[in-house]
Amino acid sequence: MAATPDPRQTALDQIVDQVQARYRLPGFAVGVVENGEVAYLRTHGELIAGSGDKVGADSLFKIASNTKSMTTAALARLVDAGKLRWDDPVVRYLPQFRMHDDWVTRQMQVRDLLIHNSGLRAGAGDLMLWPEPNSFTRDDILHGLRYLKPVHSFRSSYDYDNLLYIVAGEVAARAGGAAYETVLRREVFEPLGMKGCRIGAWDRDAVGDVAQPHARRGDRYVPVRPDGAKIAASTMDPAGGVRCGLNDMTVWLRAWLDPKTKGVDGKPWLSPEQRAAVWRPQMPMNVSRRQREWSNTHFAAYGYGWRLSDADGAFKVSHTGTLMGMYSLTTMLPERNAGFVVMINGDAGDARSVFDQALTDYFTAPQRKRGAGWYADAIAAEAAAPSASRAPDTSRREPAAPAQLRDRLGVYRDPWFGEAEVCARDGAVRFASRKSPLLSGKIVKVGLRLVVDWDAEEVDTEAWIDFAAAADSQAATFLMSKVDPDADFSYDFEDLAFARIGDCR
Repeated sequence: MAATPDPRQTALDQIVDQVQARYRLPGFAVGVVENGEVAYLRTHGELIAGSGDKVGADSLFKIASNTKSMTTAALARLVDAGKLRWDDPVVRYLPQFRMHDDWVTRQMQVRDLLIHNSGLRAGAGDLMLWPEPNSFTRDDILHGLRYLKPVHSFRSSYDYDNLLYIVAGEVAARAGGAAYETVLRREVFEPLGMKGCRIGAWDRDAVGDVAQPHARRGDRYVPVRPDGAKIAASTMDPAGGVRCGLNDMTVWLRAWLDPKTKGVDGKPWLSPEQRAAVWRPQMPMNVSRRQREWSNTHFAAYGYGWRLSDADGAFKVSHTGTLMGMYSLTTMLPERNAGFVVMINGDAGDARSVFDQALTDYFTAPQRKRGAGWYADAIAAEAAAPSASRAPDTSRREPAAPAQLRDRLGVYRDPWFGEAEVCARDGAVRFASRKSPLLSGKIVKVGLRLVVDWDAEEVDTEAWIDFAAAADSQAATFLMSKVDPDADFSYDFEDLAFARIGDCR
């Protein structure tokens, strides 16, 4: 007699199948934890499209900004150990730390590094982190922060940042007595038995089972910027550098959903006090239209490395992770004693949103029965709306001739981003960053304005370049801004202010 199908498995398979049918992802891993057990595991696709190497439950994915909750967990463990306090001033651990305003420098506490309340523009300074590879160091970030001008007063509003998580990693290193990567392994990976997770430098071939990023090109996904044989430690590790497999990420969910979780040494992994601190709302966030209409959400806030909200009356703890060609999602519903993780090795923001909503509905509103397809259709309709895009038409462009910009050619410097050339090369004018090699491209004319057309296809956000009319006694200067004002905020061209320092070489 045939076995009776498990209704839970059937329902979850249906969600996953609908998402995959709609978005044709190169590879993904989905895990669900419920009542302390792994209730569902599903992997699909390939580590590299066309390779034949299948994604498995231990395949490593970049979890990107889901790293932030691991960084805060390491700090919470240090608080439990009496090695720091959340309200300690940052300068106690990093005397060289400076913000643009001296008062903010003095008042900035460890907790402030984690909750996006600095007053800086969203993504401020992220060009020191991405695109990779680049040669910016953590010391560069600590030095560069003082030049980033706030757009709001300190602690007055939420604007997502990454740089202060780099600072938080350095605080963890100083308080923990070892490099950040060592502290994270010691406080998170090792006590929880997350043996497959990687941070810092490691050997790709020794692991072998490593998913690679993909970008959408037309109607298919293609690999982009695959790993070399040796993975180097990255400046951005505390904000987004962890890679884990599905099995280890379900361990991570279970560690948070069970308040009595013990480490492999048999001791409590985290105290009730620090668990409460990490999930305590710290900074109010706007409730989006989608949240209101899809989940009847009434509040949203940021804790220490987690986004907090309600969904159909249930407390929701979640975060997303986004890096070029890699998307991730971690969601927990503590009152339902359930959670799920999704990792995708492709640019897949819409697919991730559908996964999040459909899987959340499964636990909080099973009667809704909209299905993944309904949410995918709604997202597509939003994107197709006439007012959805504010990006101007820049298709009519022509190269900027060196003669047209002869008074503007030279080497320029921004105080935090460093040097960039605007020079004649092979009959064209080119912009080239010294420390971020992927930010190089031709300067072209679009009407009366200039645009930098980046060489690297992966750099998908073009920038206006606007020269100021300089008086004879002043050096030439220019500002930059995103052509598409709604593009990824990590392309923070708006925070740049270049001044000419010399001639082209």
